Amino acid sequence: MTTVQTYKNRTEIPQDYKWNLESIFTSNDAWEQEYQELQKRIPELAALKGTLARSGEALLSVLRKHDAVAERLERLYVYASMRKDEDTTNSFYQGLADRATQLFVQFSTAVSFIDPEILSIPQETLDRYVAETPGLDLYKHHLDDINRTRPHIRSAEIEAILAAAGEMSHAPDNIFAMINNADMKLPTIKDEQGRDVELTHGNYILYIRNKDRRVRKDAFEGMHGSFYRQRNTIAATLSSQVKSNIFYARQRNFETCRELALSRYNIPVSVYDNLIQTVHENIPLMNRYLELRKRVLKLNELHMYDLYVPIVEEKEDRVSYQEACDIVVSALAPLGNDYVSTLKQGLSQRWIDVYETPGKRSGAYSGGAYGTNPFILLNYQNNRDSMFTLAHELGHSLHSYFTRSTQPYAYGDYTIFVAEVASTLNEGLLTNYLLKHTSDTATRLAILNHALEDMRGTLYRQTMFAEFELKVHTRAEQGEPLTADVFSEIYKHLNELYYGGVATVDDLIGIEWARIPHFYESFYVYQYATGISAASALVQQILNEGQPAVDRYLGFLRSGSSDYSIELLKKAGVDMTKPEPVQQAFKLFETYLEQMEQLLG
Repeated sequence: MTTVQTYKNRTEIPQDYKWNLESIFTSNDAWEQEYQELQKRIPELAALKGTLARSGEALLSVLRKHDAVAERLERLYVYASMRKDEDTTNSFYQGLADRATQLFVQFSTAVSFIDPEILSIPQETLDRYVAETPGLDLYKHHLDDINRTRPHIRSAEIEAILAAAGEMSHAPDNIFAMINNADMKLPTIKDEQGRDVELTHGNYILYIRNKDRRVRKDAFEGMHGSFYRQRNTIAATLSSQVKSNIFYARQRNFETCRELALSRYNIPVSVYDNLIQTVHENIPLMNRYLELRKRVLKLNELHMYDLYVPIVEEKEDRVSYQEACDIVVSALAPLGNDYVSTLKQGLSQRWIDVYETPGKRSGAYSGGAYGTNPFILLNYQNNRDSMFTLAHELGHSLHSYFTRSTQPYAYGDYTIFVAEVASTLNEGLLTNYLLKHTSDTATRLAILNHALEDMRGTLYRQTMFAEFELKVHTRAEQGEPLTADVFSEIYKHLNELYYGGVATVDDLIGIEWARIPHFYESFYVYQYATGISAASALVQQILNEGQPAVDRYLGFLRSGSSDYSIELLKKAGVDMTKPEPVQQAFKLFETYLEQMEQLLG
């Protein structure tokens, strides 16, 4: 039985296990003083409108003033939001976070002239400004990134209309959120003891992982049956999202919605296509894993509601927070002294808010701002899963630390495309370490099961989602209507492709598209799959090559957004425009699968 550390309130928790937000602002009064000061600075920025194109010096001055205010505003916001997360019922910090958010909106409005004014400068003139103005070369990549959008910028009048229409474009997401979170009534099912329990979005995962197959089936049918009854409304909502994407793609002179979405970080379409193609080539590996699942569970037929139940007895070892810290430090030793000494600094200097208390925000994240420590919110539960969460969030935080310590503010963050690489890499090194230092068969099986399920859920499932988005948008771009039946036909066919070699693909899985919130942030989910692929490839390079691979990787962590994400990964040793990194991830999947097959006989 796992012992969970519980505290009635934050005052009971020893100081060492609470993050040190006083290092950002020593008091709420200090925060208030900074807030009042920044309120005065924002109108000063707005007053610079119309001055930027006069000379290289004028452009540099505006960019520096923008960064100076933005950096301070980020600290203001981070302090308020993290204080609120300590206790989400605290109305004082709710107010602080709201005020910081409103100030951010004022700031964004005040500086909205900058990019359009930069684009009003002829390219040749801008190049001359950069070449002749001391200090402006720092912003060269930033200006190049803005310049990429030149072919897709419309007249000032049309830009104003597109901006005004922006709020309407969020309507499908907002409508789905209300259906999903407020109006959707899920049924009552019976648990393994025969007691009535109401199905919720939160407890569904418990019941779909239940050892009692009847409970799993009831949960699956209860959840998907509820969405099936709402299929026409949700289909209209998702269809509206796709139509909104098509509208913006055409107004921005992109051939497809996918091109528009990927252009944000300058990601070539070949990255998306390579991912899908390489996953298709490795579906036989998925079938092999499903055969093992079917055999171990002793099932004549493997149904869609049998995909999440653990295939081995879950051996949940108790891991205290201090033990987890020690293990993670040892597991990440291959990254070298520079990385590990920084890691120890974070663990000892109160970067982490460790334990759960009433009102504290659930889950985990890595936060902070340029000029502050990276901070981590945990709700540590004294088990192996929590240890993996710690390693994951430390990956984000060390990425932030090395980036902010090396890059100027303009490049002091990293894109979503690479955000999961550092965190997933840490998990990969932790898995490798645990398998090397664990001889107990049950523990090894539990670790392998965790790793395989993580890769199945990320590499296969998120790619299937990405393929669904592509097929849906392609049909709509060709003028075909999108109805509930069309969505379900596409989605069920993909499940047959990915799982049908072994599993019985139940008709109800065809409606699963209706419950995936990520489809309202279009062409986003593929980055989970590319992230775990890049991380898996880098883990193997670090373990096989040693120092040269470590040096490349640390260079990547220090690069922030000083170059395009694809280029930064290439320098680290991973070219995501080619299939090799994805193939390396599948090689790791196969290695774990072989070990599991051997242990299970």
